Amino acid sequence: MARLLGVDIPNEKRIEASLPYIYGIGLALAKKILGQANINPDTRTGELTNEQIGAIVSVIQANGIAIEGDLRRELQLNLKRLQQINCYRGIRHRKGLPVRGQRTKTNARTRKGPRRTVGVQKAKK
Repeated sequence: MARLLGVDIPNEKRIEASLPYIYGIGLALAKKILGQANINPDTRTGELTNEQIGAIVSVIQANGIAIEGDLRRELQLNLKRLQQINCYRGIRHRKGLPVRGQRTKTNARTRKGPRRTVGVQKAKK
């Protein structure tokens, strides 16, 4: 396994498919990074030289792309800010309900969790 910016990426895959193993880099961004670093997307990760790996790292850092821990921290701070200012989205996040206007009467089980049904009580005679 090759190690790139603190993340293990698989050696046997093409570098274009291995870069999205880094949180914050998708396929489109991986293609853009490889284009700027002048690396063939079809080369396997295990075949890269140290200079090529350094070129990829320098392109990521030069473009100021937030990845891994920095990106996760930034997203968490965004959620905390929304909750702190008591906006609609922040309230929905706090309650664990859908945020983007989906219906909640019947669906939204992923967000709300499993159904909590109230059991029927037997009447005593």
